[in-house]
Order: sequence, then structure tokens, then C-alpha cells
Amino acid sequence: MRIVSWNLWWRFGPWAERQKAILAVLRELEPDVVGLQEVWAAGGENLAEWLADELGLHCAWAPSDASERWQRRIGDPSVDVGNAVLSRWPVIEQDVLRLPVPEELDDGRLALYARLAAPHHEVPFFTTHLTSAPSASTVRVEQVTALAEFVAAHRGGTAFPPVVTGDFNAWPDSDEVRRFGGYKTAPAAPGQLFLDAWEYADPTAPSATWDPANPYVAVHDPAVRIDYIHVGPPGPGSLGHVRSVRRAGAGPVDGVWPSDHAAVVADLAAEETA
Repeated sequence: MRIVSWNLWWRFGPWAERQKAILAVLRELEPDVVGLQEVWAAGGENLAEWLADELGLHCAWAPSDASERWQRRIGDPSVDVGNAVLSRWPVIEQDVLRLPVPEELDDGRLALYARLAAPHHEVPFFTTHLTSAPSASTVRVEQVTALAEFVAAHRGGTAFPPVVTGDFNAWPDSDEVRRFGGYKTAPAAPGQLFLDAWEYADPTAPSATWDPANPYVAVHDPAVRIDYIHVGPPGPGSLGHVRSVRRAGAGPVDGVWPSDHAAVVADLAAEETA
């Protein structure tokens, strides 16, 4: 089962050209499930729905209820922002969590849950986008606590471990990422652990998803991994075990970088092994 997590940089920059580049990357990856952040919708068009149609996938979409700060940045009040899930299998249940945040930082960040009717086991799948202010680690700790409780409420009824994707806007050794994982410090929800899929990566492989080599990233920023695929401990027969993980979309497509973020791609065991 191929999982992708990708922040699509909303409708910033040369978005029409980037849209084609995003599609090209996803088409080459042939994912089973994609968690997307910073997805735009405007005038009856929706980037996630367009991608799903082009790729032959199902789509779940959750718009922000506070897009005003985003809209002011491009001077267009008609463009919404949100999270989305694209899936090879039908979405049989979904829910949305509004992440907690102080009013001065509130730009409508969400977590989207979609239960997927995969052939062997239903998959509880989540995608989220945490607050981006560099000094807001305390806020993100509160957000991952709410996220963990949200996952706990929806993960049952299947042997497949929950899969949580997203732009956490936090370094791997940060308080918020460690707390969400729950295996380097106390877990955010009692007894609930999540493995950072990148723990299974080739240690020599490039890992940064926010990289000043990308022209959309400020040149003074450090190269760092802030995008994640988290998976609960494997189910029976190593179900959901991470087999491989890597970056994608980390370079231009026909001269255009698809996003300001690179994507994370993980292959998980979709069936139980003897």
C-alpha cells in the first residue's frame, strides 16, 4: 500500500503550471492513498477533486472555516484552503477536527479523517496541517494532543493501524513530534503510539521536505524534514509495517517545482503475513 503526504502550497506562485507538475509526480508514484494539505478550491473548481478525477481515485475534502488570512496573502477572497484525502478505495466514513489555536494564530488548521474500504482491512487514515509559526511549539503540542485523541476516537473496528499524514511544521526532535509519537516521551493519548515512517529510511537518503534548494523556500532557512507519515504499531502478521520510505517531488518537473514542500512516500504491508 503506497501512502503519500504532500503540502501543495495552496494557490501561491505559478499555481496553474504547478498543478500540472503535481499531477505528473502523483501519476508517476501511482499511490493508493494521498494525504494533502494546502489544497485550494475556487469557483466550483477543487484541486483535490481534479487530481482524483485525473488519477482515477476517490476524494474526501475538508475546507477551512477561517481562510481569511490565506486569502489576504494573495488578494483573492474567493479561494478556499483545506485538507484532502485521495484514495484508491471508497471513503466510507469521514470527520473533521478543528485544531486548537490562540485567536492571534488562527487560520483554520484542520485534521481530516477518512475510513477507507481497502480490500483486506479498512484503513483509518488522517491528514493534518499544524500551525506554522516557528515559536509556536507549545501550540503544536496542544494540537497533537487533540489530534491523538481524534485518532483514538476513530481508529477502532479494524486490524489495520491508523495512518496519520501531514505537515507538522516541526523538526523530528521537537516536543510536538516526540509527544505525538509517544515512544520517546509520554504519549499524547494514553497507550497510543505512532512510528515515524522515516525511521525506516536509508540513513544516507535526502530527508528534507523543506529545503532552500527549492526556489519557493527562503534561502536562509535550514533544510529540515517537517512533513510526516506516522503509522501505529503493526497489526497481526505485520499488517501496516513500513517497508520503505523516501521523498518525492523534490525537484522541478518541466522546469517548474510542484510545491514549496517535498512529498513523503511510504510503502506499507497491506496484507497479513504468515
